[in-house]
Amino acid sequence: MEEVLEYLRECGTFYLATMDDDQPRVRPFGALGIFEGKLYTSTSNVKNVFAQMIKNPKVEISGMAKDGSWIRLTAIAVRDDRIEARQHLLEDNPSLKSLYAADDGKYEVFYLKNATAVISSFTGQPKTIQF
Repeated sequence: MEEVLEYLRECGTFYLATMDDDQPRVRPFGALGIFEGKLYTSTSNVKNVFAQMIKNPKVEISGMAKDGSWIRLTAIAVRDDRIEARQHLLEDNPSLKSLYAADDGKYEVFYLKNATAVISSFTGQPKTIQF
């Protein structure tokens, strides 16, 4: 899991895909962190992505590193409504503190459950990481 976190941080921006009924939706994300042994990301509960993850928690994340390799991660997004989890994600992603607070009523965090990440390139064998 730590390798996946570092890889996605190296990417800078990664892309999170959800389903909006029968239409896939992809948007850029950047916030990640590990809390209590789980990989987390975050969003606002006023955004469509939040409603989509609540309705269908199957997500996919993709990103490309500077070396040309890429990652595709499939998982189940599980909402964690504890203030401790929200605070931890804000500490790991300080740029979000200008937008959110752990107790603002709109900042939400999700951990990724049953995750499978595959790191691929055009020159090497794919590497699979499950957590």
